[in-house]
Amino acid sequence: MTILDTLADSARQRVQAAKKQVSPDEIRSRALSLPAGGFEFEKALAKPDISFICECKKASPSKGIIAEDFPYLQIARDYQQADADCISVLTEPTKFLGCDEYLREIAAAVDIPCLRKDFTVDEYMIYEAKLLGARAVLLICAILDEQQIKEYIGICDKLGISALVEAHDEAEITMAKNCGARIIGVNNRNLKDFTVDVENSRRMRELVPEDILFVSESGIQTAKDIEQLRNMGVNAALIGETLMRAADKSAKLRELKGIRHE
Repeated sequence: MTILDTLADSARQRVQAAKKQVSPDEIRSRALSLPAGGFEFEKALAKPDISFICECKKASPSKGIIAEDFPYLQIARDYQQADADCISVLTEPTKFLGCDEYLREIAAAVDIPCLRKDFTVDEYMIYEAKLLGARAVLLICAILDEQQIKEYIGICDKLGISALVEAHDEAEITMAKNCGARIIGVNNRNLKDFTVDVENSRRMRELVPEDILFVSESGIQTAKDIEQLRNMGVNAALIGETLMRAADKSAKLRELKGIRHE
């Protein structure tokens, strides 16, 4: 089994446990009773220049603990102050050491839209995301089939939240387009062996129509990387480890944007 398979299996176990606490009918009812969102996440990615999705994560499967000290609310506020467009919050607990409460608190503390970064394997998790305050969820082609993704995008549409459909290769790009994805994220990290190749975004960008928002994920470290993505016509960059390892995250984000300190 790959790391991705393990994470997906773990997510299924979490969902089964959650359903014993709150039934699927109840979680669906609660989520649908909230006011529908206005697709704020995808609107934030549709601005003329490249957008920045900044990540809050304590650890990762490939690097282990990234942030021993993890003042997640302060990190989120720093991102907002540095004009991040969105925040990605890890809620996966086993390898990323995330939790739902991080997302709930961050979404309540900032005014920019949050993505629930997790391994969505059941519609239950989409309703959870809405209740936690997320404005978007991650749907990974490698662990879902076309029918599931279509259904999950439909649920997101009812809730007024966005679906970031993640692909890694040409076949998955085709799958995402077939499912009606409005946002396609290309992970430069191979989720089967966790190697990184930023050129993956260049190869995949050519396969995605201009009317679909394109997000480059993982391995982005410098302002030069951002400029290359901008020149490719990438709409947004999702940046995790580079920011999480920076002592001054606001300064690092400004540096990535190419803003010099006056």
